[in-house]
Amino acid sequence: MARPRQPLLSRERIIEVALGLLDTEGLEAVSTRRLAAELGVSGPSLYNHVATKDELLDAVADTVLSEVDLSMLAGLGPGSDPGWRDALYGWAHAYREALAAHPNVVPVLARGPGRRRPHMLRMADAVFGGLVDAGWPRREATRVGALMRFFIIGSALASFAGGFPDDAAVYADEYPHLDQAHLLADRQKEIDESAFETGLQALLDGLEGRFAKL
Repeated sequence: MARPRQPLLSRERIIEVALGLLDTEGLEAVSTRRLAAELGVSGPSLYNHVATKDELLDAVADTVLSEVDLSMLAGLGPGSDPGWRDALYGWAHAYREALAAHPNVVPVLARGPGRRRPHMLRMADAVFGGLVDAGWPRREATRVGALMRFFIIGSALASFAGGFPDDAAVYADEYPHLDQAHLLADRQKEIDESAFETGLQALLDGLEGRFAKL
């Protein structure tokens, strides 16, 4: 029998299926056994493309990061228009949108850049380089990049509004100031997005004040 013209398995196909499992069933669903079953192959054949589960998760996380628009960080310089504040604002929203589309990957991304995540390193390079080009000292640019990452990743780890039980009786006697907390879950998306916007604007206001003192 002639060999097929296209390989039955590829690294790209493995990552695609793994991301689908991660999105629909969560991190625990991504196992070698489950992935092999979904792909219709034997488990050992996966190791020709990804050596370990950690390598696979790195690749899946990096695929999500490839969706983040970095174009606003290019071409920054002293007095450029738009400036570094607008660039950080646009990038923060682009980053959060990518995480919102794949929330189950956030715990993997929270571990750090990793050697096998070129898109994360490319993003870190774009943020740091853009800030330095705009006039931030290198040490300060490092701190700002870390701060932005803490804020964006932290905002994506869980929903604030979705964490409150929707039973009014839970709050009735012991928590009088939370008498409307049972309504938060119904407005989860609106509250979480407005909280992100409020925090981002406050953060950027503080950074503008810090930049003016440099």
